Amino acid sequence: QVQLVESGGGLVQTGGSLRLSCAASERTFASYPMGWFRQAPGKEREFVAAISWSGGGTRYADSVKGRFAISRDNAKNTVYLQMNNLKPEDTAVYYCATGYISGGSAYALFEGTVDYWGKGTLVTVSS
Repeated sequence: QVQLVESGGGLVQTGGSLRLSCAASERTFASYPMGWFRQAPGKEREFVAAISWSGGGTRYADSVKGRFAISRDNAKNTVYLQMNNLKPEDTAVYYCATGYISGGSAYALFEGTVDYWGKGTLVTVSS
């Protein structure tokens, strides 16, 4: 059973920073894109960021461009999300995701192509 385990969530003030981590239980996912989605209270889950298998390609939602940065360390089977200048509207449960996507492009990872989800980590930004 493949597992994605997120960590790093918590409570932070507006303008603060957090770094999320997601560890995959299998090295297989070094060949596939990985990404982050989030779900705010009362809202649908939305895409946040994705990274290609090599780390050379990234994609971001417009709402987080310039503030968030996704990266990965394939030797550690881990993907990261550095979140800076956090806003109250970033409050959500953040989910790590990946899928068996041929080619490994960050542009091919969206909710319909995800095969595995983590259980999520809560990020709360206070005003």
